[in-house]
Amino acid sequence: MIRQRSLKSPIRASGIGLHGGRKVYISILPAPVNHGIVFRRVDLSPAVDIPASALLIGETTLCSTLVRDGVKVATVEHIMSALAGMGIDNVLVELSSPEIPIMDGSAAPFMYLLQSAGVVEQNAPRKFIRILQPVQVGEGDKYARLEPYEGFRLSFGIEFKHPAFKTSAQTATLEFTTANYIKEVSRARTFGFMREFEMMRSRNLALGASLDNAVALDDYRVVNPDGLRYDDEFVRHKILDAVGDLYLAGHPLLGAYSAYKSGHALNNQLACALLNDRKAWEFASFDDAAAAAPAVTSMRALAA
Repeated sequence: MIRQRSLKSPIRASGIGLHGGRKVYISILPAPVNHGIVFRRVDLSPAVDIPASALLIGETTLCSTLVRDGVKVATVEHIMSALAGMGIDNVLVELSSPEIPIMDGSAAPFMYLLQSAGVVEQNAPRKFIRILQPVQVGEGDKYARLEPYEGFRLSFGIEFKHPAFKTSAQTATLEFTTANYIKEVSRARTFGFMREFEMMRSRNLALGASLDNAVALDDYRVVNPDGLRYDDEFVRHKILDAVGDLYLAGHPLLGAYSAYKSGHALNNQLACALLNDRKAWEFASFDDAAAAAPAVTSMRALAA
């Protein structure tokens, strides 16, 4: 049986919020079966819990923000991406701030934390959302789409008219397994343009941004002294974001995602459109691991 998974032990860290610029303390705690991923604002009295649900995404400007009864948890996409990459179903994430720390701008620090805590299989079947028919959303020439596929595949295309992108591939495809995610996507960092920085600051965004947690581009080149981690780091980060945004559907997906110039807003629209169309999907569990797709079975080796 493919089982649900949680952490062996709690893990704690701290960092800076990308947009708020404030120090954040974060604890990721084990949780029981069918708990799901829940964020808890412990800086509030009483503490407020917000489930990780696409239906609760209230803001998508430069990040995905959960909102419940006016309480927010911002920039959830990177930690959600790491949890998906590790195949974690049940955790409680405690926060001292309304924003997840940006860490180094990728999912790699969260992957390290989860691996350090250890992963444990639980005595309940893992539920997958199997795509039965295509679902697509779009705006102008932008789109995001899910369609049936045995496994989980993500394909993304971007288009930026900037010299740095002339030498960087603007399309990428990932056959999702834990090994592929760790190697090909997890270290890809968020990126932005210096010319937009002051505009974002004027809107109280990117207050914690630096070359330590983002790839910055001026009008001609990548500003970071160490350059890029992948030749096509920009589009790989878009896939990293999509993995996190789609995991807000509440369960891992079995299907093919494809997108062009999509972002958090379209990804969220796609996840919500899927959840609201019960003819487009079904729940699936697997008694026989050998019969499951590679994307389903690849994470079992990480459980101990």
